[in-house]
Amino acid sequence: MGNNAKQGGWRENKWLRGAIPALLLHMSIGTVYCWSLFSQEIASYIGWSKSSTEWAFSFAIFFLGMSAAFLGNIVEKDIHKSSLLATFCFSIGMAGTGFFIWYGGLHQKSVVALVGIYLSYGFIMGVGLGTGYLSPVKTLMLWFEDHKGLATGLAVAGFGAAKAIASPIMTSMLDGLSVNKINEVGDGVYKMFYVLAAVYFVMMFVGHLLLKKPAGWHEPTAAEKGPSKFEVIKSKPIGTYIGIWVMFYLNITCGLALISQEKMIVKCIGLAAMAGVMSTISAVFNAGGRLGFSALADGMKDRNTVYKIIFVISLGLTVLTVITKGIHNAYDFDTNTQNMVLVILVLALIFMVNAGYGGGFSNVPNLLADHYGMSNISAIHGLTLSAWAIAGLTGNQMASYIVNKVYASKAYEVVIDGHNYTVNPEGYQAVLVVTAVLYVVALVMSLVLVRPSAKALEAKAAKKAAKAGK
Repeated sequence: MGNNAKQGGWRENKWLRGAIPALLLHMSIGTVYCWSLFSQEIASYIGWSKSSTEWAFSFAIFFLGMSAAFLGNIVEKDIHKSSLLATFCFSIGMAGTGFFIWYGGLHQKSVVALVGIYLSYGFIMGVGLGTGYLSPVKTLMLWFEDHKGLATGLAVAGFGAAKAIASPIMTSMLDGLSVNKINEVGDGVYKMFYVLAAVYFVMMFVGHLLLKKPAGWHEPTAAEKGPSKFEVIKSKPIGTYIGIWVMFYLNITCGLALISQEKMIVKCIGLAAMAGVMSTISAVFNAGGRLGFSALADGMKDRNTVYKIIFVISLGLTVLTVITKGIHNAYDFDTNTQNMVLVILVLALIFMVNAGYGGGFSNVPNLLADHYGMSNISAIHGLTLSAWAIAGLTGNQMASYIVNKVYASKAYEVVIDGHNYTVNPEGYQAVLVVTAVLYVVALVMSLVLVRPSAKALEAKAAKKAAKAGK
């Protein structure tokens, strides 16, 4: 197996063959996080409750992680097959979602429509998400050997930035495409999915055509094939992999728990008129964290240090918000007065948790590569993304359960800019108590279980030897 990535003039193509196709793929599939923009419209249009349709998003994240876990070997063998599979699954899933929304509008409370949306947005799109997420990652790591963190950060930053870019476009389409209304919701909600299916098919297909590994690199043949992904993982202390998986899972769970309540938290602190702007800013922090934290890790001996930084920042801001009851005390609805210090604290919490959430994604493939090498990285990374699958079913659902069930009696009605809203500051504060505990567990995992990689130990030994030689 040879990797002559630095030879044969490959540098002139690393953007065309690595970075641009990765962005085209990730900026398409990353729009899965725009679900909250139209979930209520879908629910109203087909006559089901919002909580019923919310499972479509949870299923999408679940099948994203599980398809990455089980199809990682396909990505490892052939990025062209996997990127083409991603293109078709994502586009067909999106078009299918539009079809079943249309069908549900004609047949109110149709189980067929609801299950069809679960299958289209959840399962079919989920498979496209998982294979599309993995396909460009190893390729980028090969093109940018000396800056792997920057490279993977660039790709998954596209995944995070997709929401910020697509949100205003989707919002405009929901209104602009509407002609007739059902249950006071315009039919633009299903037409939008048809248009986006076509647009994202073109983007992803172009990315599929451009995506190529560096000249000189070839995947191992059957004779050259080394140990399986499980054998590679077991070749190192198993506690290290368990620690990486668990801290990755907890970071996603905590991120989703807060992000799922973000819109209402922003309204609770008196910024209802700026909710859309705040959502865009948080999406920018999400993308910035993916790029910034991974680029920062390139200069570190041990990439696990980045996770310690993420957990300390997230835990510190969460604890401060819990102690000050920031969400509850930032705005007084009776007197219409704001405590700007607490408003800034809550916004800092939202933005930095988004940044840490994104940074966790961009750093995990490089952390795994440092520990287990590049030979099976797509398969091992895919297996690790099963943490994302399970977090997709637990993060936002856990937060929703706390707010809507455990603390349901604490909710109350308020009027903001002439609109009635149900808010539950104490419920949101309780979510933060849970995430604070989970961040502590994640930090302990990072400190105790995840041992330094061989690369980090070599760097430490070299530094000690240099000091001794002086």
